[in-house]
Amino acid sequence: MTNPPTSFDPSRRRVLLSLGSGTIAALAGCLSGGSSSEQPSSNASDQRSPSPSAQPTSTLSPDERVRLPATTGQVAPVSGRSREAWLYDGTVPGPELRVKEGEVLRATVANELPERTTVHWHGVPVPNAMDGVPGLTQQPIEPGSTFEYTFRAKPPGTYFYHSHAGLQLDRGLMGPLVIEEDDPHVAYDREYTLVFDDYLPGEPQLPDGRDSGGAGGTGNGGGMGGNGMGGGMGGSGTSGGEGGMNGGMMGDSRPSYAGLLLNGRLPSDPPTLSVSEGERVRLRCINAASATTFRVALAGHEFRISHADGRPVEPVRADSFIFGAGERYDAIVAADSPSTWELRAAPIDGDEPPAKALLAYEGVSNGTPTPVQSIGRRLEYAELNALTPIEGIDGRPDRTFDPTLSRGGGRSYSWAIDGQTYPDADPLAISRGEHVRVRLANRSPVSHPMHLHGHFFQVGDAVKDTVLVPGRMGEVTFDFLADNPGEWLFHCHNLYHLHAGMARVFEYR
Repeated sequence: MTNPPTSFDPSRRRVLLSLGSGTIAALAGCLSGGSSSEQPSSNASDQRSPSPSAQPTSTLSPDERVRLPATTGQVAPVSGRSREAWLYDGTVPGPELRVKEGEVLRATVANELPERTTVHWHGVPVPNAMDGVPGLTQQPIEPGSTFEYTFRAKPPGTYFYHSHAGLQLDRGLMGPLVIEEDDPHVAYDREYTLVFDDYLPGEPQLPDGRDSGGAGGTGNGGGMGGNGMGGGMGGSGTSGGEGGMNGGMMGDSRPSYAGLLLNGRLPSDPPTLSVSEGERVRLRCINAASATTFRVALAGHEFRISHADGRPVEPVRADSFIFGAGERYDAIVAADSPSTWELRAAPIDGDEPPAKALLAYEGVSNGTPTPVQSIGRRLEYAELNALTPIEGIDGRPDRTFDPTLSRGGGRSYSWAIDGQTYPDADPLAISRGEHVRVRLANRSPVSHPMHLHGHFFQVGDAVKDTVLVPGRMGEVTFDFLADNPGEWLFHCHNLYHLHAGMARVFEYR
């Protein structure tokens, strides 16, 4: 089964969702400590395997105890044509997890899959032992076993959770995560969570024929997808075709997706977002795709972008935005034009029909939806101004890295950072309290959505956790404060680039 679009009325707050096998709540925040005995060795040759004692003990008392089963099941984005997928609690996307900031939650993830797995809480600066990277922060969860993730839910924002094992993300293992603000800086009357994804009907494989490889180390670890965007927020991309991984433009490959999904539904059966005239509607947009960057626009309305990667920004007006996999934008829409309108998410790469939803006014006859005619004025990173910039990164950095992004060497499909492919890559050493600057230079023809675990970073005046680095000699500089000790993965969020080695580890020493 698939989830309908998630509507949320702030005056009728839903903290928990009762879904099938248990009550599910959002997870995020803080675990006490993370013992040194659970940290992997700093030697790259040891495959970074953490201690076999994989379940850390939290000293926090949870406000809620929840269960999240990972299972196999059937999905049918096309009516009458089902396929096997891997699911959280029986749905794609998985159930929306929602909680108020500051609450302590414990989730028991039950692995009912035929392979080992983990869960990563994308964008949330959790303690290292709760980050869900197999072979780095925990041993993977064996089939038939469970793992408890315990967090304090902060900071508030729009996030998501997903498998970080092998290519499992492209089988369907992801879902939205919302941590509600105590005091939002924007007013709204209704909200919807929109999960954008790509739909692969077969088993995911790398272009050279290698399969998902189980949970393994993070050389076989999952990530989020995204292949490029034009203009000031990205670069050139790739294209797909019929069946398997196909050669794309500029030397990259992209799976042959059967379609693009919005909340688990193909554009032939789009979800409906019901609104009333005069309402202010918050759209929480999540790119949970494995290898697709989307351009999003809404016919007849403009966006007021209020959050980037969960963090509040000064509201900025735009007619459209482009986001790579792993990125999130929240937008406020003024429902001031009664009719039925198309929300459209077109792929920057590939030729699949755009993912769609319908914005439908209540009490108005539903005629033919008005399509998106143009993308209008597009959001740029330079327009994003964080309400709360990162403290401690003013002035000269204590440590600077200048990594390059490129294809790996040899004949196999591989991607590298500074010529090294993970896990055979040196760690990047940092120390607690340091102001760290990273100056990325892209020496490949495709753009890369680069994601840092465990931290937010500042790029320009925006605070984010994922940033698209344009192809064709594109450059991006970001700064972060080393304030969350551990070993943290930094990687491309194109699932296939990550799986092929485009990752490094920031290691506290």
